[in-house]
Amino acid sequence: MVEERVTDGRRIAELLASEIDGREDGGLGRLSVTNADPDVEPSADGARAYDVTSGESSGDARRVATVHVHEDRAHVSFREAQETAHETAADVGLRTRPKAVRPPQTLVFVESGAEVKRATDVLAAVGDRVSD
Repeated sequence: MVEERVTDGRRIAELLASEIDGREDGGLGRLSVTNADPDVEPSADGARAYDVTSGESSGDARRVATVHVHEDRAHVSFREAQETAHETAADVGLRTRPKAVRPPQTLVFVESGAEVKRATDVLAAVGDRVSD
């Protein structure tokens, strides 16, 4: 049996959103997908697909990260708990790098559908950290 490798950035972002919205335990239970663009088209620089926020209601919700789609991958730009995102991504084998913008961000690349579970580990660790 041949398994297909999912390398479509938009599909990877959809799988990641399903993981975030589908889990109610631990750090992921503290996060939500918000401001989704259902018509997002992948781009070379990464088009914004949706935000990941922490907080119970829109009044106290804060943006933790933003998910972007490329043709062949997705990346998550972490605004909060950047050191946690970097360390956890490196521990689970995901490519990561800092982004020199104001405020600074940490990028974590999700290059296949198989890496989505590892990306959820990063998001869960960040969710735990921002809720402290």
